[in-house]
Amino acid sequence: MEVTLLAITPQPEKLIEAAGRTAYLSFEKVSETSAGRFCRMLLRRGHESVLEHASATFRVRGGSRAFTHQLVRHRLAAFTQQSQRYVEEKGFEAVMPESIRGNPEAAKLYEKAIAADQQLYDSLRELGIPREDARFILPNAAESELVITANLREWRHIITLRGARSAQWEIRRFAVLVLEGLAAHAPNVFADFQVADDGSRVDKIELKGKS
Repeated sequence: MEVTLLAITPQPEKLIEAAGRTAYLSFEKVSETSAGRFCRMLLRRGHESVLEHASATFRVRGGSRAFTHQLVRHRLAAFTQQSQRYVEEKGFEAVMPESIRGNPEAAKLYEKAIAADQQLYDSLRELGIPREDARFILPNAAESELVITANLREWRHIITLRGARSAQWEIRRFAVLVLEGLAAHAPNVFADFQVADDGSRVDKIELKGKS
């Protein structure tokens, strides 16, 4: 899976501080280094609505339709996804779970099923069946591409839910990659997240300091 940060609010932590200090009319406390502390204070106090003033957009390639079916349930995000109605799926790529890849017999059965799906799709298209109807036989394994935009509060929600140990492996990987991209630009907004040593999930950690 490839996750690329396409855009993010410039200086997101400074914007969050500027918005948040409106509530307290404490603009005199703004300094070159105050934004990070302010963002951490918001997290400790649970005042995450202020984080909605900043947003980020990612392009995601190489994920399965099974993965995107989960992701698009986040209704506060905006999505644009590769259309199987308009895009020809001859020679589509398929994602293979590691549990299947590591089992030679299962991998052989899997590849056989994917090949059969591809052959059936191609045959339907050759018979004049439109893409919007031929796509009905495409598997959840078929790779898809999408662009997703969300505010930073919603990204925190997505990472919390989808990066957890109990989440499905593919969407956990997505959450890890998104966190890495966001933390590079707004480290204090995501300071209470930590990628596990093996890179398989995201853990929540306690922020220390005064609230």
